[in-house]
Amino acid sequence: MSCRLDYSQELKWERSFLKKKCKQVGVEHEFHKYQMRLSANYIGVFLVLHLGFIASHSILLLMTSAPYYDSIYIDIAVYLISAVVVSVTMWVNFYEDFVLRHFYLTYLTSILVVIFFVVIDVSLCIYHAYINWETMSIFDTYLMLTIYVFLPIPHILPPLLLGGSATLFYVIFRIVNHSLRRNYMFITTHIAHHICLNLLGTFFRIIRDIIVRSSFLDRHQYFMEDLWIRNARKQEKVFLHTILPMQIAQPIESDIRNRIKYSEKHRDQVSPNRREHIMAIQLHPDVSILYADVVNYTHLTTTLSVNNLIALLHEIYGRFDNAAKRFMVQRIKFLGDCYYCVSGMITPDPDHAKRCVELGLCMIENMRDVRTKQNVDIDIRVGVHSGEVFAGVIGTAKLQYDIWGRDVIIANHLEATGVPSYIHVSERTLQLIIDFGFEVHPGTQTALADPYLVKHNINTFLIRLNAYAHKSINLNIDKFEYINTISPMLDTKGQNQNVEQELAEEFKKMPVGPSGICKAIKKLLRFGASKDMKDVKHTDTAIGYYMMQFHDPRLEISYVNQPDYLLKYSILLAWIICLSLAYTQMVFVSGFVPFASYLSALFVVSLTMLLIVAWYKKLCIWRYSNRPHRYSQFSCYLFRIGENIQSSLVKRMSIYLYTISVYFAIVSMMLMDCDKSEFQLVQIESKLYHYEPEYSMCFPPWVLTTMVSLIISMSLIFTRIPIMMKVIVSTLAAITYLIVVFFQFEIIMHHTFTTNPYLSPEYCHGEFVVIILLKLYFKERQTEFNNKINFKWRVELLKKQHDGYITDQSISVLLHNILPSHVVNVYLNALAKHEFYYENYEMVAVMFASLKNFPMDLPNLRLLNEIISEFDRILTFYRDYYVVEKIKIVGCTYMAACGLDVRFSKVYVDTRGPHDSVIREVMRARRSLMLLNKNSGMIRKRDEVVFVLTTFALDLMRTLWVCNKNMSVYREIYDTDLSIGISSGEVMAGVVGASQVHYDIWGNAVNMASRMDSTGVAGKIQVTEETATILVDYGVECSYRGLTYVKGRGTLPTYFVDIDDNYEFKYSRMDMDNGDRSSSSEGSTKA
Repeated sequence: MSCRLDYSQELKWERSFLKKKCKQVGVEHEFHKYQMRLSANYIGVFLVLHLGFIASHSILLLMTSAPYYDSIYIDIAVYLISAVVVSVTMWVNFYEDFVLRHFYLTYLTSILVVIFFVVIDVSLCIYHAYINWETMSIFDTYLMLTIYVFLPIPHILPPLLLGGSATLFYVIFRIVNHSLRRNYMFITTHIAHHICLNLLGTFFRIIRDIIVRSSFLDRHQYFMEDLWIRNARKQEKVFLHTILPMQIAQPIESDIRNRIKYSEKHRDQVSPNRREHIMAIQLHPDVSILYADVVNYTHLTTTLSVNNLIALLHEIYGRFDNAAKRFMVQRIKFLGDCYYCVSGMITPDPDHAKRCVELGLCMIENMRDVRTKQNVDIDIRVGVHSGEVFAGVIGTAKLQYDIWGRDVIIANHLEATGVPSYIHVSERTLQLIIDFGFEVHPGTQTALADPYLVKHNINTFLIRLNAYAHKSINLNIDKFEYINTISPMLDTKGQNQNVEQELAEEFKKMPVGPSGICKAIKKLLRFGASKDMKDVKHTDTAIGYYMMQFHDPRLEISYVNQPDYLLKYSILLAWIICLSLAYTQMVFVSGFVPFASYLSALFVVSLTMLLIVAWYKKLCIWRYSNRPHRYSQFSCYLFRIGENIQSSLVKRMSIYLYTISVYFAIVSMMLMDCDKSEFQLVQIESKLYHYEPEYSMCFPPWVLTTMVSLIISMSLIFTRIPIMMKVIVSTLAAITYLIVVFFQFEIIMHHTFTTNPYLSPEYCHGEFVVIILLKLYFKERQTEFNNKINFKWRVELLKKQHDGYITDQSISVLLHNILPSHVVNVYLNALAKHEFYYENYEMVAVMFASLKNFPMDLPNLRLLNEIISEFDRILTFYRDYYVVEKIKIVGCTYMAACGLDVRFSKVYVDTRGPHDSVIREVMRARRSLMLLNKNSGMIRKRDEVVFVLTTFALDLMRTLWVCNKNMSVYREIYDTDLSIGISSGEVMAGVVGASQVHYDIWGNAVNMASRMDSTGVAGKIQVTEETATILVDYGVECSYRGLTYVKGRGTLPTYFVDIDDNYEFKYSRMDMDNGDRSSSSEGSTKA
């Protein structure tokens, strides 16, 4: 068994990787600025702690040295001066802008503070020696922690050099100043202690740099995700509002998002709302409807080339869109050569009729201009009627805004019965515009004979474009310019010009630590903006004040259960400290405790094994990073153990507690080795016989204190352990040691060096441990706060990414409900270049299916929504081998096409499903094709789209039959059936218009399919002669209807597709015989 090494997650927590990443994304400069603010916050914490330490130590001196004030005044004065000097020196680092201009000040102030501390320490020790008091330095360990944790000196190497220099000076001073009989033992343990302090500080610096950089990069990503989502949502709304007004778009948008979210949570379940089709329809009681139709369009589709036809339509509809926008008229959609719009619908307008008439006049003028410039024989008829409409969206696929109602039909009939270059208006519309000076003529004779207009008593009139209209109306016909509301959203370069500035402002909001002790300093200095303070306060509300726990338990549990990819550094540091403690124990343990050295060696070995497991993966990366390598089974086992440990909170806590227990076991052996009786005897004899005693029978108190300080430091600095546990363990360690100092071994502690004359040594030891505990607690509090904020941002980032995914998916759904799937990417590229998009297909089948005798009132619109939604659902069965695209819904007419970017596979897979009728018909047609190929040669593959679309039309008829059966209770309201027309041939498709995305198809096949529907018979599928020939080749019988008058083409032969009572195709005898033989052969084969 072998495996490969995956170091991808650990790599994200490598300082070199994070540093490189900061440079790659261009935030290194902002990171250093943030690091300065972070350092300023640490300085604030340090100054508060330092002032507290100086004050408490001075009070302690005054309380314990009451009779000897003369000997401690100088000490107290020096401490107070140090507090003032250190505060003044560090104060400059609070002024960020000033320090940025003079960056050397961070180094200078740090060096000056270190020198000042060392000089004070040495001066006081020399002074105390001068007055015959041999004392210990008070600031050595305190200063080492200050250098690495609180000073603003940046990076890793400078504080290491500064700490190393301070260590060297203290070691030399210890050698020169203290003449101890066992001097080498103290010196070596003193060196070991300082090495551990430097390693602790370096460890803290590295970990802080990693965490801060990770947090910084997360904030950068958080901002970029937020920026993308904001732009994406704007884009989504623009896309949606190109087809739907805002009040209609809202429920559609919410429905799409909810369905995506539900599908994520219940991947294996069907949405309970699957059959509940949302219907967003509103009543607009006072509007005007305009219908415009291009005259002689049918002739153009047979004479113009694809490019010229699409360019001409784009020019015309672009001008119309611009004019509609200028006159505040809402374009609904266009159907081939028909363009219709409504005024007063989105925003109520008392002049809605006037605006529609003015728009119609502008359309006539623009059409004249196009006719002259393009040299084409076209004109326009316009019909305008005022009344009420139902407007909204029905169906579930290719959502488009549409209008319904009796007044919509009247406006359509006014256009159809009008005269080119005139506006045909109803009497109601005329009454609304009578005062505006339009030239009015009587209506047409065709309108007087129109059954629908006569039925509803509609009197009509004609309005002509005259000199008054030219003078009073802005009929601007300047050259059409492409107006697009979407392409600006795609221009990310223009949108993101100020991203860097916004990002810099975002980084300024990043909190640098919990508010509290530093808040007063920030307010006093006013170096942070009030807005930043609000951001910090807002962040603090989610996190506890003392233990930095999340108030949300679920968030806290998620946080503590994170994998610890920095665990190997903690174990390495714990191992080094264990070596130092074990060495100290072996040096000073006299042998009173049996097997002490062996136990210490066992502890070191156990931690060494943990160290190997933790570092094994990293060592393998160093060894084989430049080439691929397969590892042995033993290596794989170690990898899994290491990954399991760093991923398990319980195992990490067990290692942490074991490590601290090992430390205490080592210290306990030193305490057990101490013979207090012998110590007291030597102490008495030394006083009686006046000689300097040798205390080799017990531990050196200051050595023990430094060991405990290392234990407390390690217990607080260990990574990814809940801070509450670390605080409890470190506090228990300090309390235990204080009990040792003041109760169990108080006599030994009392006979050791002090830090000031007349100050009891046990107080010095206790104060030393307490100040180390406090400094490291506040350090850990700052670190934990940044860790928690980092994690919270990551959680929010995941939410942002998920929101981005939902937004992206909803945009995709919307786009695919505007354009066919294959058009989206191509269209967006063309849109970004301000080009119109078009495509040409040699063979496309087009279908128009109209519901006959369907009244257009609100109750029936609900039924229409259900019917259309069921039609849309059938589309899902035509997405693999055969692709049927829904083009649009116009009133009660369903328009679809097959052959737009068709990709037929060579092998058909018989996958049985809920729509076996489609598969059965296709299989039967293929058997017919096979026989025809043998007899009459190869039939063009592309002709198959005709059969596929006819099968789809048959499915619509079946679906309507089911709907009628299920809605039998409504038979008294309506009795509807489908009239379907199908034609085939060359088709042009594209996206035209100026202000709204609209995909449509044009060509003779489209016009003929529409005429086949309008001249058809309910319950029948009428096709052209060419289409019937193709269907017959596929074995489907077609009956000759006769010569039928087709508007724009004259009389043409038409056919009905033969369908039986079960809504099945009637196939030719040849196909039926072939099917029977195929069935027999299949049965014999199975037998």
